[in-house]
Amino acid sequence: MAKSFALKRDAQRWLDDQTAHVARGTYVDPGAGRVTFREFYVDWSSRQVWAPGTVLAMKLAAGSVPFADAPLRSLRRSHIEGWIKGMVNRGLAPGTVHTRTNNVRAVLRGAGADRLISSDPSIGVALPRRRRAQAAMTLPTAAQVGAVLTAADERFRPFVALCAFAGLRLGEAAGLRVEDIDFLRRTLTVTRQVQRAGGGQVEIRAPKYGSERVVFLAPGLVSMLAAHIAAYRLENGWIFTGEGDQPPHQNTVGHRWRTATAAAGVPGLRMHDLRHFYASGLIASGCDVVTVQRALGHASATTTLSTYSHLWPTAEDRTRAAAQALLAESC
Repeated sequence: MAKSFALKRDAQRWLDDQTAHVARGTYVDPGAGRVTFREFYVDWSSRQVWAPGTVLAMKLAAGSVPFADAPLRSLRRSHIEGWIKGMVNRGLAPGTVHTRTNNVRAVLRGAGADRLISSDPSIGVALPRRRRAQAAMTLPTAAQVGAVLTAADERFRPFVALCAFAGLRLGEAAGLRVEDIDFLRRTLTVTRQVQRAGGGQVEIRAPKYGSERVVFLAPGLVSMLAAHIAAYRLENGWIFTGEGDQPPHQNTVGHRWRTATAAAGVPGLRMHDLRHFYASGLIASGCDVVTVQRALGHASATTTLSTYSHLWPTAEDRTRAAAQALLAESC
């Protein structure tokens, strides 16, 4: 496209600016951004290496934007702000808004890397404030966990115990096989997880990034698992089964969990809250950040701290405890 200027100095200034962009490697062809957000997403997403869960999350986020048919070069910060405000007005949880925005930002970063836009219009856009970890987290009591264990079906009880006393995620517990347990050393190796697939089927995949790990089991949990395996003769190798010879589907586990929690009188409790229960127990027993990180299969200690930092004793707590110990020894 030809570009004209009324004054020669304006033309020279524009040319100098474009030359500088070329030298810095930030030049964007003005015609490149004609492709729409939707068209770019279809092409860009086809080249990404994603787990099935990420595919669904990215598709959901990209499909929710009202500017899908707008050319990339026309996108402004106001487009992103309007989309975010719309999600807030519809009552979406702050965490959901953050996740969808981050996913769309990934698309826009891809467009920037392909030199289709000169800058990311989502940078600096305000997002709704999320609840603090201690306010958003539900920590069940030992009595509540015990009540759920008592109320759970006999075949489902070890599943609940693995989440509460070994910190396994639902998919990790569902994908457990007999050979994953070393009964002599009292360890459990997490090497896979169950993901739901279409038509009520399940898909076996590697765990989340950084989640392959060895979990050290309590003797009581080892005994419970041994009794379960002996009682049900698990010839196909899966410790828990759903339809036929498959490990249980997420919906199957969810139904069993809701039945158990309703009978225990704690219907609002989530299965993931058992993982928080396990983490809080490790922290209360004096385990350090790295130990808790490895036990939970977090990708980094930063993730562990951002989730559970409020559960670790503060300097004030340690000072009081030390002073009390001195007092007890002296009196």
